[in-house]
Amino acid sequence: MASGDAVVTRGSTGIEPSSRAADLCSLLEDYLDPHQVQKVYQAYQFGAAAHEGQRRLSGEPYITHPLAVAKLLAEMRMDTESLCAAILHDVIEDTPTAKAEIAERFGEEVAQLVDGVSKLTQINFRSKAEAQAENFRKMVLAMSQDIRVILIKLADRLHNMRTIWVMPPNKRWRIARETLEIYAPIAQRLGINTLRVELEDLGFAALYPMRYRVLKEKVRRQRGSRKELLGKVRSALEQRLEEAGIQAHVIGREKHLWSIYQKMRAKHASFQDIFDVYGFRVIVADVDTCYRVLGQLHGLYKPLPGRIKDYIAIPKANGYQSLHTTLLGPRRIRVEVQIRTAEMDKVAEAGIAAHWLYKDSETASSVAQARAREWVRGLMEMQKSAGNSLEFIEHVKIDLLPDEVYVFTPSGDIMELPKGATVVDFAYAVHSDIGDSCIAAMVDHRLAPLRTPLETGQTVEIITAPVARPNPAWLDFVVTAKARAAIRHSLKRLRGEEAVALGRRLVAQALEAMALRLEDVGGEQVERALEALGAESLEQVFEQVGLGQRMPWLVAQRLSGATAVSAEQPGDGGPGPLTIRGSEGAVVTFARCCRPIPGDPIVGFASAGRGVVIHHQACHNIREYRNHPEKWLDVQWDAAAAGEYPAAIAVDVVNRRGVLADVAAAVSDLDSNIEAVEIEEKEGMIATIRITLSVRNRAHLARIMRRLRGLSAVLRINRRRG
Repeated sequence: MASGDAVVTRGSTGIEPSSRAADLCSLLEDYLDPHQVQKVYQAYQFGAAAHEGQRRLSGEPYITHPLAVAKLLAEMRMDTESLCAAILHDVIEDTPTAKAEIAERFGEEVAQLVDGVSKLTQINFRSKAEAQAENFRKMVLAMSQDIRVILIKLADRLHNMRTIWVMPPNKRWRIARETLEIYAPIAQRLGINTLRVELEDLGFAALYPMRYRVLKEKVRRQRGSRKELLGKVRSALEQRLEEAGIQAHVIGREKHLWSIYQKMRAKHASFQDIFDVYGFRVIVADVDTCYRVLGQLHGLYKPLPGRIKDYIAIPKANGYQSLHTTLLGPRRIRVEVQIRTAEMDKVAEAGIAAHWLYKDSETASSVAQARAREWVRGLMEMQKSAGNSLEFIEHVKIDLLPDEVYVFTPSGDIMELPKGATVVDFAYAVHSDIGDSCIAAMVDHRLAPLRTPLETGQTVEIITAPVARPNPAWLDFVVTAKARAAIRHSLKRLRGEEAVALGRRLVAQALEAMALRLEDVGGEQVERALEALGAESLEQVFEQVGLGQRMPWLVAQRLSGATAVSAEQPGDGGPGPLTIRGSEGAVVTFARCCRPIPGDPIVGFASAGRGVVIHHQACHNIREYRNHPEKWLDVQWDAAAAGEYPAAIAVDVVNRRGVLADVAAAVSDLDSNIEAVEIEEKEGMIATIRITLSVRNRAHLARIMRRLRGLSAVLRINRRRG
């Protein structure tokens, strides 16, 4: 198969080769010596003869494709060897011509470049994906020897994308997706902005043709409606800089369609909500003037906070340098301005190709080249550790898309998550049932809290339990929409059931204090109580009580038929304490500030939406409830309280090798898990290990503390609250 999956057929070319090469030779004569142009033309003649009779799917002679690739490189002012290799890049793959013959005719350097771009056609792969991955791996190996390989490949891909519409839809979509996922990001990583922008827009048009057409029309219409306003802004910028005595070239710029589409998706916004579609670029002589321009523009229009970025002081990874600012212009339109020197502009547009394009000013371009080589070295290290080509190409995607996090399942599958995603996000990404029942996780074979943010390359294993349920606290840290929606759905269902059961218990206890049983309340009295409470059913009332939205004794007074209803909780004759069993679910939560465990003296508070919140009686936060006695609940632990509860301890130890392992082993021996560890080094050889561990009750915690106190390295141990 030809590069870019072009389909070839046999037949006569019908056109003189020299006439096709005229445009290319004209371009080359502008910057190459005559003998170099002659060498490129000889490569063209060789390639035309080798591809004689082959045609592309469009019906054109096949040689038109490598010729077009060479023209793209000529526009970048690439060297003779690159141009020859571009013309010959499909010869090894699609004709009987051998690499040795190319080396003999055009030199080993050209042959190596051609071989680096050529696909592996002599190997049978199990799948198309594996073939693509292995070919990409081969190309990266060639890139490590000569960075020009990727420039030829990008030009090859660009011409194939320009002519992609002759492809069948399924092949067109596959090539477009590969372009957007791999080749356009590579162009961006190498700083070749001109290639990247066109690759992205062509990929967008091929992958989402309807969206592309709609967005293109919207941009066209907005361009017309804002043309006058943007003209005024440009005039104001130029006048301000002229008054300040600054020589500058102000260029209008328009955000390309793929970039607008990506921004709309990321922000879940309509086109009307994207304000920085149009902007300006200010080109000046030197770096000092860049900062002077920034000051002048901020004096002209108000800058938006948080939108000022200095990529001159801190260049991007691909060597890009510029000052960015967003101004609030007339009629409150947002105007994005980039300020850079002419040298920076060359590198921003051409990236590593600037080395060949502007050989008279290599300072900035050599920085881009150095960064590119460093990136390629990183790819080489990755490919050495990758188990196969598919794994390697996923590594490359991770490297190219830093805003995404890629983690591995225990079986080696790769999961893609947004940056900042946690263990719980991962669990729900695997399956909603896994997320609902997760209780712990192993990250790189170590126990990690469920709120741990994941990093690219980690292996995550979720530990589940059949009786586990989602925790409302998870909503505070999950970032994926799937996890958030699934948690809310499960909690709504579970909390409804649990709230009804808890509310029934609370109301029944309140009625017992009045010497009544819930079962003895007649239907007529229930109807009157529901009317007074404005509820449709007793189940609804119980749910509201369980969620802390109604006070149980107020409901009990209504059910009892009391004529005067007090808003205060009954005193000495009030209901007995609510027994906490530990299995109430989401409607009974245990305060993180004091971490009460079975055996501790506790107090409960009714909290709207959270149900009953349990605090330790010594917790300093309960002072907030002193002015709200109606929310206090008398609670006590059930003698057989179930479950495991987090408890925090601080252990002062002699800071020697292996002490943490000794502490962890002692905790594990007593059937407890460590949920979190923090170590603080103090003066001398002393360190404090702060541990959050799971315990069944106060007696269990006491046994663990006694065991730790017996370790030779432990100096002091105490329980932490708050």
